[in-house]
Amino acid sequence: MNLPDKTSIAAAHDRIRPYIHLTPVITSASIDEMAGCSIFFKCENFQKVGAFKARGAMNAILKLTPEQRTKGVATHSSGNHAQALARAAKIMGVPSYIVMPKTAPEIKKKGVRAYGGQIFECEPTLAARESTLEDVIRKTGAVEIHPFNNYDVIEGQATCAKELFEEVRGIDVLIAPVGGGGLLSGTALATKYFSPSTEVLAGEPAGSDDAYRSMKSGKIEPAQSNTIADGLLTTLGTKTFPIIQAEVKDIITVSDPEIVNAMRLIWERLKIIVEPSCAVPFAAVLKEKSRFAGKRVGIILSGGNVDLERAAKLFSGA
Repeated sequence: MNLPDKTSIAAAHDRIRPYIHLTPVITSASIDEMAGCSIFFKCENFQKVGAFKARGAMNAILKLTPEQRTKGVATHSSGNHAQALARAAKIMGVPSYIVMPKTAPEIKKKGVRAYGGQIFECEPTLAARESTLEDVIRKTGAVEIHPFNNYDVIEGQATCAKELFEEVRGIDVLIAPVGGGGLLSGTALATKYFSPSTEVLAGEPAGSDDAYRSMKSGKIEPAQSNTIADGLLTTLGTKTFPIIQAEVKDIITVSDPEIVNAMRLIWERLKIIVEPSCAVPFAAVLKEKSRFAGKRVGIILSGGNVDLERAAKLFSGA
């Protein structure tokens, strides 16, 4: 497949519309006053499976041929993509084979099983995940649906920003979190085609700043894993990085305390649950207030699959 364009993103939106939520956009006068700008939160924490991942997984499965679907789909994922792909496969009546590290949260494993996904556990390393997936695909003939390094997945994720632009006009800046880059690259492409005057930025944890370093060095840098934002620990992909290089203005890094503060404010002021990774873009806005002063700022809240006991410990400083 070629790089998603305006026509293909619009077609993807029509394709997946029956299978996803049109998520709301929320505002808060108190948050606007605190941040010094007008913020429009696109709430993908209300999406199917609790995250934007439902979009890309659904689009990728719908674009498979009938013959490909009969053999099923496979991926490796420790979290939201695992559940999203298992759900999409169940809807289409095809088998799903999900490689998950042994350390993946049990609640996420339960979610995959609830959608009929068959889990193959492996050691918590990228090498183990990839080798286990290769073995699964060799034995089943399933089609790999990568969590982010897949143009059909990127195309699906792009529909989130497209929806935001249809609901809110005149957004000056749009900011999304970055891990593997599927959401960010899709957001950047949607902005290019549907709101070209909008500037695209990203928020990233300082303890896992590989995207920031990659933008500076001009090549994909290895990921680190020293952050509470566990959904953003992945290295950029060969398909996502070039898009981000070309279309994203800048990446703002934030510390874990800044992430926890942003997460708390969202819980308290918006009265909604978000996971740490989801709070990163808002933390970036609060960190660089002067950069956003007086502007209309869109923020994609990427997901709300959070362990409530863990969140309580974060808020208490434990």
